[in-house]
Amino acid sequence: MMDLQKRRVQIAIFVAGIIALSITAEKCRELVGEAASSQSGKFTFLNCFDMGSGSLACGVKEGVKLYFYNIRAAHVEKARLRAIEIALTEAVSEGLSASDAAKQAQKAGAKAAKLATRQAKRIIGPIISSGWDFFEAIYYGGTITEGFLRGTGTLIGTYAGGFQGEQRLGRFGYLVGSHLGSWVGGRIGLMVYDVINGVHYLIQFAQTVEDIVSDEPTYENTGYETAYEGSESAEEFFR
Repeated sequence: MMDLQKRRVQIAIFVAGIIALSITAEKCRELVGEAASSQSGKFTFLNCFDMGSGSLACGVKEGVKLYFYNIRAAHVEKARLRAIEIALTEAVSEGLSASDAAKQAQKAGAKAAKLATRQAKRIIGPIISSGWDFFEAIYYGGTITEGFLRGTGTLIGTYAGGFQGEQRLGRFGYLVGSHLGSWVGGRIGLMVYDVINGVHYLIQFAQTVEDIVSDEPTYENTGYETAYEGSESAEEFFR
């Protein structure tokens, strides 16, 4: 009961923090203007055929996918061969026949390959999502900082959402949690970028005002002082 209540409090604090961050980010976007705020979040599949930066972004994404798929294939094959080797060694030590040992080794290899494939997908998926959000931010005219923060948020959100979903609903929970976490994490990254941008704008504005005030000339009441000194001299003369 206490764990459930503690979890509810944590969820409430998290939601309240997201709402506060969202409101702050919106105010910062209004402060700096549309041109200086975050630009991403609008990418669609049709942008892959614009024969420009959209096509480049899609090409990079597919290249990254192929690269990591090759790594995954090598990892799976290595795990399968290692499992077969271990299974054969155990079968020989148990005195099984060659055919039985081969069957047992094949089953162990298939099981190890399946497990390695599942683990590799959970590593590759968040990395691809993070890279895609980074290039999406660059495509829409965002800065490197915007792309980095959005990609980082997507990466963390995908891992966290997938882990929490798997703990509760297994494989289906992992799929739902990773996709939802990816979206939420990316949006949090954009909000953090807008807040940082707004704070930077306020600091620059304060420095500009300070420079203007310090550059203004200081006017002294020299006329009044001269008249006062002249009256004192006249009084001394008539004495």
